[in-house]
Amino acid sequence: MVTAAQIRAARALLGLDQRRLAEAAGLSVPTIQRMEASDGQVRGNLDSVMKLIEALDRAGIELIGDAQVSAGGGRGVRLKRTDSEANGPDATP
Repeated sequence: MVTAAQIRAARALLGLDQRRLAEAAGLSVPTIQRMEASDGQVRGNLDSVMKLIEALDRAGIELIGDAQVSAGGGRGVRLKRTDSEANGPDATP
């Protein structure tokens, strides 16, 4: 779905603070803060997560998941995999 790091990166690309993102998504600032404090995948009410994703989409952000290509080109938010993720758990260094 979406990770906390992707939310922070998207906000940085848009130049938004948490308050402005909360307003755009129709959520409270504490909700955005909790989402951004998540470890890895954002945990929260599905409705709230969808509101956030829709707000980022309306603002022009494409959230690119693992092994996806940016179909629209231009800016997106992508997290690079670490060497251990790219090589798998059984890979030898």
